[in-house]
Amino acid sequence: MAIIIDGKELARKIRMNLKEEVDELKKTSGIIPKLAVIMVGDDKASKVYVKNKSKACDEIGIEYEEFLLDESTTMEKLLDLIEELNNRNDVNGILLQSPIPKHLDISKAFNKIDYRKDVDGFNPMNVGKLSIGEDCFISCTPFGVTKMLEEYNIDVEGKNVVIIGRSNIVGKPLIQCMLKKNATVTVCHSRTKNIKNITSNADILIAALGKPRFITDDMIKDGAVIIDVGINRTDDGKLVGDVDFENVEKKVSYITPVPGGVGPMTIAMLMTNVVKAAKNTNL
Repeated sequence: MAIIIDGKELARKIRMNLKEEVDELKKTSGIIPKLAVIMVGDDKASKVYVKNKSKACDEIGIEYEEFLLDESTTMEKLLDLIEELNNRNDVNGILLQSPIPKHLDISKAFNKIDYRKDVDGFNPMNVGKLSIGEDCFISCTPFGVTKMLEEYNIDVEGKNVVIIGRSNIVGKPLIQCMLKKNATVTVCHSRTKNIKNITSNADILIAALGKPRFITDDMIKDGAVIIDVGINRTDDGKLVGDVDFENVEKKVSYITPVPGGVGPMTIAMLMTNVVKAAKNTNL
């Protein structure tokens, strides 16, 4: 039976450590980290995510300011708001909650966010720095996956790491994170042929494709490590990952659950990035 990688508990410990760090920053330097979150439109899932981020900030002692823009907001208005936040000395981190309405260009918006305040790690400057191994803000889900592997002493050096999914948010940054740790990385995506032949050789399999229970027990080898990034809701309302957890768990050495795995770590690493941004701003 696999060891369950408890992302919820690990995220709680990280938040506790961050609270101590923030308390110390306030006491010794007068630094109060602050996160500004922009949400455009009325997406229900986004509202939940934003609320969770607000709660985490409150718990740690990070100041939080929310900017809610109407669905019909123009690109010019969004960019003006980002520029205003870029220029505010009291704001250390800026986060644009996705998705945003289709008439807006999210790439332009990410480009506009000052890379020194880009706590989501989506500005091309941070993406480029990650690819050449320089210090930067790493997007929060890949950062969380990396931290989970470290905390459970799962060594990736020389291992066959298979990543399923090539999104800018998860898959592509994960490639760089795993390469930095000297893994041998293979990426699978919607055009990959004979995917089972590839996944069955993975020492560590990271699923981030957004298809419920796509990874089945016949696609993995005994003793593999499984990291499930997927969050999918079934027709009956149940939350499941990209991995068929019940059957795969019996075959592998480590596995993340959904919910309670990668999800809580994403917010914990966002908080980590905000604290880092505050410290960098005040160097």
